[in-house]
Amino acid sequence: MPLFEKVQPFLVLLSVFVGLALAQIGWFANLAPKIIVPLLALMLYATFLPIPLKGWGRGLQNFKVTSTSLMVNFVWTPIFTWINGYLFLQDSPDFRVGLIMLMVTPCTDWYLVFTGVARGDVALATALLPLNLVLQVILLPVYLLIFAGTLVEINIIQLFESLFWVLFLPLLVATISRQLILRWKGDVYFQQVVAKMAIFQVICLNLAITTIFASQGKVVIQHPELIFQLFIPVVLFFVVNFVLGQLIGRYLKFSYQEVACLSCTTLARNSPLSLAIAASAFPHRPLIALVLVIGPLIELPVMVLISQLLLLIRRRGQWQQ
Repeated sequence: MPLFEKVQPFLVLLSVFVGLALAQIGWFANLAPKIIVPLLALMLYATFLPIPLKGWGRGLQNFKVTSTSLMVNFVWTPIFTWINGYLFLQDSPDFRVGLIMLMVTPCTDWYLVFTGVARGDVALATALLPLNLVLQVILLPVYLLIFAGTLVEINIIQLFESLFWVLFLPLLVATISRQLILRWKGDVYFQQVVAKMAIFQVICLNLAITTIFASQGKVVIQHPELIFQLFIPVVLFFVVNFVLGQLIGRYLKFSYQEVACLSCTTLARNSPLSLAIAASAFPHRPLIALVLVIGPLIELPVMVLISQLLLLIRRRGQWQQ
């Protein structure tokens, strides 16, 4: 991983504190809301650029693992997350909405790294990527209307406007850019651009987090106790889905590489995408975005532990290779 990606959790935490400090400066706190959405749109453009929206066939060749992954990500996880939020965040509807947005969007980048670390099937994980991306783009507004519509007021027009400006437009421009660069400059030049975009993505993300906390810092400071409430439901998600993946893998007789791929694909989350939608669709509810900033701070160390746990299972020979 590039150095920027390795230290990203620490940069996120630093961005939070910088944003809270800048919230005390009146003119910057007033300016911040106007630049959040453009920053997040640029971040998602950099995120989408390396992703080829093809390869569906490769993923479907291993129908058993692919269908299991999609069922866990897009059927089981939304239902479980709603129950999880109801049990632990009943008094904080904004945090419940943030938890839903965090958990219903599977990761489209980090999970490949952790699949590789755990010696899983990286090729299969890569083939699942376009499926995960397209489905979460289509289903996120559906999940919001079904699971969050009773918790907070959702302006449908504003929601779809937000989806267009920070999701569909960056995705469209990134897809066109990818094709043009590959056709005119070739793959070597494209990989150089991707490497630079990885740094650009991290910069935009952290600047966006800084501006989010600068614009709503006073609200966050007034509710510090809510941050600790997130820890239990977020960690519970990882524990339950990891155990579920192991049980499914054993029942369906997956190989170790397939189980490792399934675990990483169904555990890592795409918080930047959800953060972009939350900041745009719910600008006056900063606690929703707060969940999507805190989530990666918990997720990264948990995924490191899970990848090492998978390696331990592999060394003990509990799965066929």
